This record gives sequence, C-alpha cells and structure tokens, in this order.
Amino acid sequence: MSATLHDPDGSRLLTTDQVAPLLAAAVSHAGGTLVSWSLDHVDANPSQSTTATYTAVVDWPFGRRNELLGVSARAHGRTPTDERAEIFADGDREAVVWLYPRDPDLPGLARAAYPEEMAKLLSGVVGVPLPPERVRLDMIGYRPRRRAVLRATTELPTPQGPRRTVFYVKVLREALFGEVRHRHEMLRAAGVPAPRVAAATGDCLLVLDELPGIPLSKAIFDPEPPCTAEQLIWVLDSMPRQVAALPRRAPWSDSVRHYAEMVTQAMPTLEHRLRWLADEISNGLASVPLGDEPTHGDFHEGQIHVAGGQICGLLDVDTIGPGRRADDLACLVAHLSTVQRMNAQQAARVRHLLATWVPVFDERVDPTELRLRAAAVVISLATGPYRGQEQNWQAETVGIVDAAETLVSQVL
Repeated sequence: MSATLHDPDGSRLLTTDQVAPLLAAAVSHAGGTLVSWSLDHVDANPSQSTTATYTAVVDWPFGRRNELLGVSARAHGRTPTDERAEIFADGDREAVVWLYPRDPDLPGLARAAYPEEMAKLLSGVVGVPLPPERVRLDMIGYRPRRRAVLRATTELPTPQGPRRTVFYVKVLREALFGEVRHRHEMLRAAGVPAPRVAAATGDCLLVLDELPGIPLSKAIFDPEPPCTAEQLIWVLDSMPRQVAALPRRAPWSDSVRHYAEMVTQAMPTLEHRLRWLADEISNGLASVPLGDEPTHGDFHEGQIHVAGGQICGLLDVDTIGPGRRADDLACLVAHLSTVQRMNAQQAARVRHLLATWVPVFDERVDPTELRLRAAAVVISLATGPYRGQEQNWQAETVGIVDAAETLVSQVL
C-alpha cells in the first residue's frame, strides 16, 4: 500500500520508530554514523504536513557530537524552500531533512547560532570590536521552519568592571522579514514601547534592544499587583490607527476546528469534547463582525514587560493588524487560565489576577465574546504539550481542555 495513502501528512512516519532508517540515511549522507536519537518537537498540520526535530548522537570523522535533526513530510509535494535541504525518497514518499542550524526556511539561523558570526554583527551595533568569547548566545525558542529567537549577551571590559548588554535576535522567514521590521518601527514612532531595532541583515536577522523591566509572566507571581487591567487595555488602545490598515490576520477562533483536530490526532479520547467545544465557539461567534481596531494578535503575559506597577514594554509585534479588542484580551485570559506547573501560592495569585482583571475586561468588550474567544485560544494552546513532547503531555493536555470547557460553560 502506498505510504502517502495511509499516512498522507507523514505524521506516523515522523513520530514513530519508522523514521529511524531515514535519520540514519541522512546522517550517513552527511558523513556520519547515527548512534541514537529521540523525538524532540512535533509541528503537525493534519492532512497537510508534519515537521519534527530529533536530538541525536552522531559519530563524525572528527568525533562524537550531539546534533539536532529536522525532518518535514508533506501531503502535496515540495515547497520552494524544501529544495534548500536534502530530499530523501522512498517510493512515493519524500522527506526533507536538515541538520541544525541549516533550517531551509530560516537562512539567518546558520549565522545566529555561532558566536563567531554574531560577534562580527554585534561589533557594528556596540561600536567596538567584539571577540567571540565576549558574546554568549542562548536559544530562547525555536519553531522549526517558522522562527527562532536567541538572546545575545555581550560583555565589554571597562574601568568600572564588565559591562553587559543584552540583545534579542529574531530569526525570520524571508517573506515576513520586511513586514516585521516595519511593524516595530511603526509602533515605536507612535510611542508604543516596542523594542528598538538595533540591526537588520540581508539573511533575515532582526537584532532588537532588550526591553526594560521584567516579563509579566514572572511578575504575575509577585505579592504586589504587576499592573492594572486598565493599563493592559491602555497599551492596546495606544497602538496607532495605521495598524488597522495592515493585512488582516484571522483571529484564533477562526481556526478552532483546525486546532481541535490537531489535539484529537494526538489524543483521540478527547474528540467528543473538542468537537462540542468547537461547535459552541463557532456558533456563538458566527454573527460577530470582523473588527477594525488595532490589535496585537498574540497578547499574553510573555509579551508584556512591567516595572514599578506599570507596563514598560510590548514584545512580538509581528502579528499586529486589524481585529477586535476582545481578541487580544481573550488571548491574555486564555494564557493565564492555562499556566502550567505552578505551586499552590502561585496558582492563588494567578486566580486573584484573573478575578480582578476579567471584570474590567468585561466592561470594555462583550463578556460572552471574551470567554468564547478565550476558549478558542485555550484549544490552540492544547497542542503545545504534545508538540513540545512534555513528559506529562497527556495530563497537561486534558487540563488545558478542561480550562476551555470552564470558559464556555460560563456563557451557556
């Protein structure tokens, strides 16, 4: 039977031991010997494509190393960027394989991953030559074939002692690079506290200044309130009207059935609950018109910086565009409703913030819309534990789906 007939998107191939011969062949083609491997990360687009990464131990002629391998399989043939990687075929199945950091969709990653290369780039930013040993790189997040963010810490000797400066390096796809740079510059010109673009490169690296303060994702656990609900609404309302003229990004709720299917593929036992939730959300929002307010598009506690009880920074403005204010506030509610691995004291503080903030949000937007949109975002977040191969991903997934049900039940 055709491999693509019973596994069109390659999800079975890439998430089981069936992938072992492919990984071994790819490593051998590169001149090494695969010693061991384990699944690290999965991005599934049911019936369309699957991308996975694998941590691997490889013996090379120069010695043994830990490596990260990436593989993509598609139901409907190659994309232009697939051609940048090695393509392996077995009958009618093709798989695209690359060795980190040579991600075929992120050309700048091959530079951003090495202190020697980043030292050259950052020397121009700080205005003095930087030797590689004065640059430390930490990977903050990597979504294969989508994006990566690294923290680059430079250290310069001064008479007063070492001076450390932190930059964040966004590694972007070519199609998005110009748009993302423009969005940062637009918001800064309007006084919105987005990061300053310190450098931009031809291979799609965006070097950003570090924001002041601390992430709200840390501050939510502090004894004192990190900011007010009114301030959260204010930072959104401070975005300029030009944002509403940007291309529209569909709200999370438009994709609720897609995300429900992704979660169902990982945990079939949740199919009935997810189908019911997707129906309730879609039907409940069917008559709500598209909005034309400036929106952030992915507004949650990890994107907001605070200091002294005030908001002082707004991150990841790649997704700004027209929408409804309920989209952004619902995104924040969803993320706060699904914070994982908290102790009892932390959980109590987050519950208190939600109990304090949500009534204020209810005055700004329709309460039913807020909860339905929040539930849709929660379902999208339910794909995370499996995608990241968390140790207890099944239990975490069930807990997230429980949170979506709680939100929907509040408006039935």
